[in-house]
Amino acid sequence: MNKVYLIGNLTRDPELATTNSGVSVCRFSIAVSRRFTAADGSRETDFFNVTAWRGTADNCAKFLKKGSKVAVTGSIQTRNFERQDGTKGFAVDIIADEVEFLSTKNDGGNESAGEGAPAGGFSAGGSNNSAPVADLQPVDDNLPF
Repeated sequence: MNKVYLIGNLTRDPELATTNSGVSVCRFSIAVSRRFTAADGSRETDFFNVTAWRGTADNCAKFLKKGSKVAVTGSIQTRNFERQDGTKGFAVDIIADEVEFLSTKNDGGNESAGEGAPAGGFSAGGSNNSAPVADLQPVDDNLPF
């Protein structure tokens, strides 16, 4: 089974594009703090590239911005690629099935998530029959954005 659940903050504004066949695709990255602390008391942060498709992509591009807190449910996808200089590279991407917006318009870190942005707990994909994730408390609010 390939299933991932991540809660983090966008590290940059989402980028919306359209494929040649007219399908929306939105790419963004999120910073996720690890659950444990290092010996010096600091927390390490991991950064994940996220790709959302179709309606989820449109909603992410419309309502999210750098610093927005999101919960992403999806799968991990790996790929090999060749750089322009001929060296080989390896990438890990998160393909989002659902993106739940956890920031509200009134949150200090995300005062205007977009015109008409929904309050926290809005789901941008899949069914919304699960319990809201908005009640979860962040592990660390001292992120650099």
